[in-house]
Amino acid sequence: MFCRLSKISCEILGLVLKNNPSRLTELDLSGNNIQDSGFLHLRGFLESPDCRLQTLRLEYCWLSKISCAALVSTLNLNPSHLKELDLRNNNLQSSDVQQLQDLVESPNFKLKTLRWEGESW
Repeated sequence: MFCRLSKISCEILGLVLKNNPSRLTELDLSGNNIQDSGFLHLRGFLESPDCRLQTLRLEYCWLSKISCAALVSTLNLNPSHLKELDLRNNNLQSSDVQQLQDLVESPNFKLKTLRWEGESW
């Protein structure tokens, strides 16, 4: 949290996590200027069948609908262990997160908590 990670840092972190699956269950990248391009590097880890992440916090990361679409695509391809997702204080509109909200309401997905702009599902 607030580690001053950049897009390049996310690329390295994504590669490390993808190539060395761990028992990591919680990842908090809040307050880092990773933007969509940085998040897309982390996506490979989330796509891994070995990913055990249950909580992902991305508050104040300058994400947009591009990251939301990537998350939906990733979760549809690999219904992971992810139960909690925090996207508060990013550049998101309700239309951007609608598909993520749909996943929360679906019995086929483990995602149970979605936080964004003060709203929780």
